[in-house]
This record gives sequence, C-alpha cells and structure tokens, in this order.
Amino acid sequence: MNQPAAQTAPDLSARAEEVRGADLDAIVTELDQDMGRMSGRHLLITGGAGFLGYYLIQAPLRWNDLHPDQSPIEVVVFDNYLRGVPDWLQGLGGRRDVDLRTHDVRDPLPDDLGRLDFVIHAAGIASPTYYRKYPIETMDANVSGLRRLLDRAVEQKSAGERIAGFLFFSSSEIYGDPLPEAIPTAETFRGNVSCTGPRACYDESKRFGETLCVNFARQHGLPVTMARPFNNYGPGMKITDGRVIADLCRDALAGRDLMLLSDGSPTRTFCYVSDAVTGYYLILLRGRPGEPYNIGVEAPEVTMEELAGRIVRQAVEITDYRGHLARGESAERDYLVDNPVRRCPDITKARTELGYHPQVSLDEGLRRTLTWYRGNPGGDES
Repeated sequence: MNQPAAQTAPDLSARAEEVRGADLDAIVTELDQDMGRMSGRHLLITGGAGFLGYYLIQAPLRWNDLHPDQSPIEVVVFDNYLRGVPDWLQGLGGRRDVDLRTHDVRDPLPDDLGRLDFVIHAAGIASPTYYRKYPIETMDANVSGLRRLLDRAVEQKSAGERIAGFLFFSSSEIYGDPLPEAIPTAETFRGNVSCTGPRACYDESKRFGETLCVNFARQHGLPVTMARPFNNYGPGMKITDGRVIADLCRDALAGRDLMLLSDGSPTRTFCYVSDAVTGYYLILLRGRPGEPYNIGVEAPEVTMEELAGRIVRQAVEITDYRGHLARGESAERDYLVDNPVRRCPDITKARTELGYHPQVSLDEGLRRTLTWYRGNPGGDES
C-alpha cells in the first residue's frame, strides 16, 4: 500500500502550528471576560504534562499575550513527568508567567507553594492502557492528591485567603455502562459500575473523588466543581496514548491498515479538545459549588467502525493514504472487560448553566488532529 505523501518537516510543523494557534484563539475569544477574572491571580494546574494540560496551560498564557496591559494570570504547573517533559512545556520555561514544578500530587504539597486562587486538578492517568497498568498510582492521584489540595483550600480559607475556584477532573467513566434508558446520560444518572473490575481503579476513585468534592463544598463552603469529560481528543494527546483515536491516527499516518481491536459496534460521541477545554474553564469560572457537569457533544454518536471510516476519509484528503479497515485483538487481556457499549452525554446542564456550546464537528476535529500529529512526529515529542 502507498505511504502518506512526502512533505517537508517545516511545512508540516507550520500547519500543525496553525491548528494550535487557531484552537487557542477560539478558546480565548470564547472565554475572554471569564479569564479576565483570573488576571493578577494564581492558577495551579496539576497534571500539566498530560493531554489536556496542553491547552489548559497554553490558553491562559495566550490570554496574557493578548492583554499585555493587564496583570497576567500566573500559572503554576505540577507534574511528576513520569513519561518525560514534553518539548512544548520545556519551551515555556523562559516565561515569567509560568512556574513549572516537578511534583507528584501523591506527596505533601511544597512548603513554598504560596497562595492558590484557582486550582484545576487534572493529575491522574486517563488512558485505560496505563491505568490498568498502574492501578494503585491511579487511585492515589485521584483520591490522596485531591484530598491534599482540598485541605489546602480549607487552610487558606481559615487564614482569610479564600480560594476563588477549584475544578476536579472526574470522568464519564463514573457512569459505567449506562442503561439504555439513561442514554444520552445526564448528571443525575447514578452509574452502573463494577467496583472490582479492571477499570475500577479509575472509575471508583473518580466517583469517590466527587464525593470528597461535594462534601468539602457543603461542609467548608468551598467553590469546588467537577467536570465529567466525554471522550476528548485532539492536539496534546500522545499518538502512543492507547486511546482509540490516537491508535487509528497512528495507523493512518504510518500508511498501515486501521486496526480495530473490537467488533466495531460500541458507540461514542467525541469532543474536540478546544471545545472541551473551553467547557472546563466555564465550569471553573461559572459553575455552581458542589456540582458536576458533563462536557462533551451529544452528536454524532458513532460506532468504532464508523469512526475508523471517518479517519480514513480525512487521511485520504490530507495524504495519499490507501489503507483499509482491519480487525485485530489487543495484547491486553482485559482490554474490553467492562467496556461500555454506548457513551453519549446529555449536556443540557452545561449548556443552560454555563453557556457551553461546542463548535467543532467530528470530521473537522479529526482533520485538525491528523494535521497536528503530522507536524509532531510520534506525538511523544509534543
């Protein structure tokens, strides 16, 4: 089969940079006034070297660049960098509005951390491939790390330095395998989750994390909110991440047949990362304390086979790809155990309370993702 059309690395990098720049501009334009509330204040982002950290960190920095006449948002980043320090993050090291720290959220907070005005707790392992490999570490980040940050917020309040916003990254995985009548799934659905299966380390620690958040909001009056992401994808996700879109894009850009590791029938909706990150900041800055919000898109709900077909079509347009769909089996024994058959959010709550309106279609998002991956070979250097 043919390999993707040859293009120079500078051309590919420039196109990837266009995608990144356009995404960040879209996020900041949508959030301009909301981000203004963080001007001159400190924002801690844990797990900053991860997929979502890519735009979570760069969005407030883009806001700073566009508002040189205002006090900058001071961004503090925590990560243990177990998978290395991404080049893009290293490139921010010279900025005065970023404080990059090597810190594992399972450990006590640094003594010199200073005041926290806003917290986004995104540290954790979100890829099934990796949280099945590191189940205890996954639980510790979602529970122990969260508890340390919540306790710090209480201490600040007692000292007269009330935190202004706290966002915990939960997951749509807390719903487990929803009942048919609960799809699209609203925040009121209580979940159909195994507490002993291979996904339980992630699902149940996210559920308990939400319980911590709700009770700290009620008992201590903290502005704690929770995000339930539904299948985010796009720039920032390593192409070796192990999630389905990364895997299929990796095959397409290598000129291989796209390998499906299931029968192709499970369905999902997929939310492009610029829309998702916009939603997360809306929760942080507009959400009601103690409340969870679904962030995703309601349509189209596609099978994995249809998703692969859409990636093939985008790859054909971007390269001279001539591969096809193929079937295979994962080397992981538990790959499909407790895998939900359907996942589709009801985003009415985020739409009505936060003004959340995702804009990027699935096909456009896949095109941007493939373009970005081509300009970031391997995805691991991104």
